[in-house]
This record gives sequence, structure tokens and C-alpha cells, in this order.
Amino acid sequence: MKAPALEQGDIFRLHGPAYFTTFGDSLSREQRKALRAIAVCRTAALGGHVDQCDQCGYRKISYCSCRNRHCPKCHGRARAQWLEQRAAELLPVEYFHVVFTLPQLLAPLALQNQRLVYGLLFRAAAETGVAAASVRNYTLAYCAQCSAGRTVGFRWDRPTRFAQ
Repeated sequence: MKAPALEQGDIFRLHGPAYFTTFGDSLSREQRKALRAIAVCRTAALGGHVDQCDQCGYRKISYCSCRNRHCPKCHGRARAQWLEQRAAELLPVEYFHVVFTLPQLLAPLALQNQRLVYGLLFRAAAETGVAAASVRNYTLAYCAQCSAGRTVGFRWDRPTRFAQ
């Protein structure tokens, strides 16, 4: 697989300082740590080692990885494999994928109060799903997903069957 011409680390190295200046106060400690780790992943900043062929003298420099769980270089393959495994677990039934989003105007509030705002969003989404499923005879399963980071988190609640 050919490496992309531009990677996240390149973007973070180029624009990270300006981004931190503008938005640094609104980022959590974990978000700042992840951005910094991705920026230096597999660069000389983390050190590395040189492999050399004893026959021809060819040298290859390998830099250390950041091992941050949000880094696409470190965990991209594992993430893709995990997604394939989850896709294989899907039931062969018709389903509806419903996405609930916040208006852009609320993004700064959500960033500063993530637990409260996303808790309210998930509660409203669950109540809406229950109301919609009760109109028809649908089985309802919840899947909560927050895509603020690279990971996708799922929480499956007990499926509920509604009578007509």
C-alpha cells in the first residue's frame, strides 16, 4: 500500500502551533497530548535506529512511533481490522442508521462541557428512538458513538420490543 503524500502528522507539524495558539484553551489535556504525539510520530524527535545490510551496505532509518491510541500510523491497521471484525458481526436484517448531530453554534459549548452536552444529546436521541419505534412494531437497539477522536465507542443496551 502506497503511503499518502500528506499525513495527519505533516498537517499537525505545519499548522499545530497556530492551532494551539487559537484553540489550545478549549482542548482537553488528552486532546493536546494526542495532537503532539501524532505530530512527532515516526520522526527523529522520538529517536530511532539504523538497519544496514551486511552484504551491500544499504541503510534504512526507522524512527520510533508514538504509540498513542489515536495515532493513525500506530493503530491504523488495528483499527481497520477491528472494523472488519465488527462488520462481520452485523445481523443480516434490515436496519436504519440514524445520526443525531448538534448545530455548529453549540460546538464551542459542547467542547467545554462534553459530558453534560453529549449526555443530553444521547438522552434526547434515545427518547426519540423509543418514541419512533413505539409507533411501529420495531425492535430497538442503541448504539452510542462519539467521533470526536479516532476511536469509535459502542454501548449496546438491551433491545426493546414494542407492541403496536
